[in-house]
Amino acid sequence: MTEEKHPDGLTVADMAAVTGVSGHTLRYYERAGLIQAVTRNGGNQRRYQPGDVEWVRFLLRLRETGMPIARMREYAVLRAEGDASLRARMELLAEHHDRLREQIAALRGHERALRAKVDTYAQMLTDAELNGEHR
Repeated sequence: MTEEKHPDGLTVADMAAVTGVSGHTLRYYERAGLIQAVTRNGGNQRRYQPGDVEWVRFLLRLRETGMPIARMREYAVLRAEGDASLRARMELLAEHHDRLREQIAALRGHERALRAKVDTYAQMLTDAELNGEHR
């Protein structure tokens, strides 16, 4: 989907195809205050602009990294305030980044523990096979 094909903006279906977000989710994000002021055509149908595509992709990144909707809404409100909220936005994202790094560290620890358990079982099976045992 390109602007050349959609000079007046992307429809909900087009936006869903471009972002991988369902039309239902797009409308929910709008009602929740995450997406603001979506352009409408003469028939009052939503028309998403290139900036909306990038914004929705960023919202997805926040969601996929575990940011709660309420916190995403807080960030969206700050973003709408413009440059006056730069410090607050930076701090909000820095806090989220810190939490994400903690989660990643915890997941790495879990991964190591699982890998060790799999390795233990693999060794036990190898030992059993060498000893002629069937399991």
